[in-house]
Amino acid sequence: MAEAHQAVAFQFTITPEGIDLQLSYQALNQIYLSGVRSWKKRVSRVRNSLIKGVYPASPSSWLFVAIGILATMYMQSDPSMGLITKIQQHLPLHMSLSTQGQTMVSALVFSTLLWLSLILALRFCLKLLLSYHQWMFEKHGRISNTTKVWVPLVRLLSSRKPLLYSYQSSLPHLPVPAIQDTVSRYLESVRPLLTDLEFKRMTDLANEFESNLGNRLQRYLKLKALWATNYVSDWWEEYVYLRSRGPIMVNSNYYGMDFLYVTPTSVQAARAGNTITALLLYRRKVNREELKPSRVPGTVIPLCAAQCERMFNTTRTPGVETDVLQHWLDSEFVAVYHRGRYFRLWVYRAGRLLSPREIEYQIQRILDDPSPALPGEEKLGALTAGDRIPWAQMRKQYFSSGVNKRSLDAIERAAFFVTLDDEEQGMRGDDPEGNLDSYAKSLLHGKCYDRWFDKSFSVVIYKNGKSGLNAEHSWADAPTVAHLWEYTLATDAFQLGYTEDGHCKGEVEPSLPQPQRLVWNIPAEAQVSSSLAVAQALADDVDCHVFPFREFGKGRIKKCRISPDAFIQISLQLAYYRDRSGFCLTYEASMTRLFREGRTETVRSCSNESCAFIKALEKHLSACSKCRRLFQLASEKHQNLYRMAMTGAGIDRHLFCLYVVSKYLGVESPFLKEVLSEPWRLSTSQTPVQQMNLFDLKNHPDFISLGGGFGPVADDGYGVSYIIVGEDMVNFHVSSKYSCSQTVSNVSVSWIFALSFCKGFFFPVLLGLLL
Repeated sequence: MAEAHQAVAFQFTITPEGIDLQLSYQALNQIYLSGVRSWKKRVSRVRNSLIKGVYPASPSSWLFVAIGILATMYMQSDPSMGLITKIQQHLPLHMSLSTQGQTMVSALVFSTLLWLSLILALRFCLKLLLSYHQWMFEKHGRISNTTKVWVPLVRLLSSRKPLLYSYQSSLPHLPVPAIQDTVSRYLESVRPLLTDLEFKRMTDLANEFESNLGNRLQRYLKLKALWATNYVSDWWEEYVYLRSRGPIMVNSNYYGMDFLYVTPTSVQAARAGNTITALLLYRRKVNREELKPSRVPGTVIPLCAAQCERMFNTTRTPGVETDVLQHWLDSEFVAVYHRGRYFRLWVYRAGRLLSPREIEYQIQRILDDPSPALPGEEKLGALTAGDRIPWAQMRKQYFSSGVNKRSLDAIERAAFFVTLDDEEQGMRGDDPEGNLDSYAKSLLHGKCYDRWFDKSFSVVIYKNGKSGLNAEHSWADAPTVAHLWEYTLATDAFQLGYTEDGHCKGEVEPSLPQPQRLVWNIPAEAQVSSSLAVAQALADDVDCHVFPFREFGKGRIKKCRISPDAFIQISLQLAYYRDRSGFCLTYEASMTRLFREGRTETVRSCSNESCAFIKALEKHLSACSKCRRLFQLASEKHQNLYRMAMTGAGIDRHLFCLYVVSKYLGVESPFLKEVLSEPWRLSTSQTPVQQMNLFDLKNHPDFISLGGGFGPVADDGYGVSYIIVGEDMVNFHVSSKYSCSQTVSNVSVSWIFALSFCKGFFFPVLLGLLL
């Protein structure tokens, strides 16, 4: 318990002679330095609040306005048209100041008010400019005059170097679409999936909803849109994520992988040291708002950064009816799991971040610790993997006080969670690519108890130095976590680096305290095993397949003058059609971060145009000109659907919010009930590469990201995630369930995709036609 004694700043003993007070100057010094660090962060927050509060102006611009007003008054002119005189008459200090002093103060007050008015005007203009989205729908080379004027105005108003959150108050609010437009788009999206009789029935339901209940629900939704920052996001977070009572493992959480070909070091502790350091450096950038705001690729248009706020020091706590996201402003430690034991690892000492070498040293201490797990400790994490209600009940009964509460607080308040896995993963052995499947399953669910699935994200460091992460979904979407993980991988490999023998760089302070072992008192009746059984059954049912596609990539697709995303989405439609002899409702995630607090919208990729193309391709392969035309129409339709989803004209979030309103009002809508019960048998998502400048693929071609994946949404469907890497590669992550006899991840999607594109059938024909 040496670390416990070091944490005590003073001790006192009562003796017959009086009180014997003993001070620990080392502990007091640590407290002082930690306080200095906290105050520096407070000052930094105040400074950043001022800078972003006046954006797109600057704090120094007040001085120019004040000097301009005073200079004008010096020239015997009143730029305020009498307002300065009126301010002077109402000054509370007019009796104690000279006339000249009163005039000076009044001029400064007027200058401040004028300056604030100019800031509001500039911000309003920027908000109007960012509300213009027609530029997304204009074809290449056919830019309208409006857009030509709009581009330089946006550049002018956003020319100052922004902080991470500078644009937040200038982003427009997500608009509520007209109910007629949403219903019409919905009917168009389901037309290829329904028979004539089914479509007529759905049309009747939709028309009845639109003409009666829909307008009433729409009025309430518009009222919320006027009051709330975003009419979707809070309900989406609560009802889609936090109120779900099933396991979040597999069903909600997703994973991210390491480099495909490269492992920077095979030393587990060293990889952990650099990875933890890189993550904490990213957190420092977030706290100081030094990260550049994300933008629409190739433009100056900013994206909402609100999801970064809860990236670190965040956990999801279970409840009987709904979970709650808890976030703390700061945390100076991470939680570490190794061989059934939990540790608290302090990553700051004397107010400074430990060096990578020092963190490696501390991690190695954990790896070398021979102590066994306490009773009930090893599989405790299974509580976060099973159903939410039992976990909430267990938490209230056994973790609300005493030593269990203190240890649980250490995990939940940690910056993030780290698992030191005792397995080896990655491309290895006799079947390197086949082993990627077990790598994906390991990151998705592990052993069901060696991850803390409630943390905002958990980092996994394997025995052979491979790494990855598992992220909880409610606080943010995949692009935000992908941005973090890209920075982490690049900083680890190219900035921090390793010594020749694979260890971290830097020196070790010899007096570092031991990592603190967390202590538990878990009774036998805690029934962790029941949650583990639920989680294990779910994990055993998941079939994952990782498929690096190298035959061609974005470069050759663009030569066809086709959107790479549209190309891949249509190919997945073809794959599903050949696999199941039909089409299905298809989900592609699109972001709505053009709007404040925007999250995602659904692109319904299975369209009339894509279905017509696939049917023509299957029936009339020789009719190449017809296939070409239909393929171009399908691609253009998909791009248009994606743009509409990004600009707030999607279908599903609007209908979802109308459904929530109907539940609050206690009214039933057969139309909404049927819409929201439709299964997404093909759920897809593209992981964007956002920081290519961090990866020099020309000089380091092996440092290729594998991307990440997620579990299937429907029991009889597929989950497909893909990442377009460079010009010549697309990595696919396909998941399904073994319990469904109609789905096989390894064969059905990826094999058909390869057959369609590589074996001389689909791509060569289109390439020859479109070039």
